[in-house]
Amino acid sequence: YRAYTVRDAVLLARVRRLTELGLSLDEVRDVLADDAGRELADVLAELDADLARQEAALAERRRRLAVLLAAGPGEGEPVSPALAALLAKAPPTDSPAAAKDREHLTLLDATGAVGEGLYAVLGPLAADPDVLALYERLDELADAPADDPRIGPLAEAMVAAVPAAAFDAIPSAGPVVPGFGEALLAEYAPAQAEVVRRVMAAFVGRGNG
Repeated sequence: YRAYTVRDAVLLARVRRLTELGLSLDEVRDVLADDAGRELADVLAELDADLARQEAALAERRRRLAVLLAAGPGEGEPVSPALAALLAKAPPTDSPAAAKDREHLTLLDATGAVGEGLYAVLGPLAADPDVLALYERLDELADAPADDPRIGPLAEAMVAAVPAAAFDAIPSAGPVVPGFGEALLAEYAPAQAEVVRRVMAAFVGRGNG
């Protein structure tokens, strides 16, 4: 059998310590082959950055969990604290369009596609009671054809109600995941879908990115 020296024992200890830090065996081999230690510094820096990202993600998950734990039984929703704060500002309404809007925001929030900055600038809009009238106008288009003359004015009114800062807070490609826009439009009646499509197009066109 092979006789191991003190140097071998030290080398084995280094391997064990590096693997415990999260390095792969290939990375450990590269580190040990670099006598100057430059490889080790680079790899450890990358590992530190990766752990920092994991730590931030874990902290966000714990914040969301805290929101659910703080809510009463049956009251918790799997939404971020920022979206929960936004929804809390909205006045109560029985509007089907408003309820659908809330559902869509919740779905987008679950994907992480919408940043807290956008929620913050939408706060005044959500709290504005005049927005309820826009939802009611959208509800009135439930049985209307896709060429209803009310579509254009309503879409323009909705876009005008959005704070300018909201357009600055979204990317130029729109704050949606692939396929979300098509799925969203499919849930609306023809005239309503055309209004929403025009509003979405305005967001994409005016977003800064």
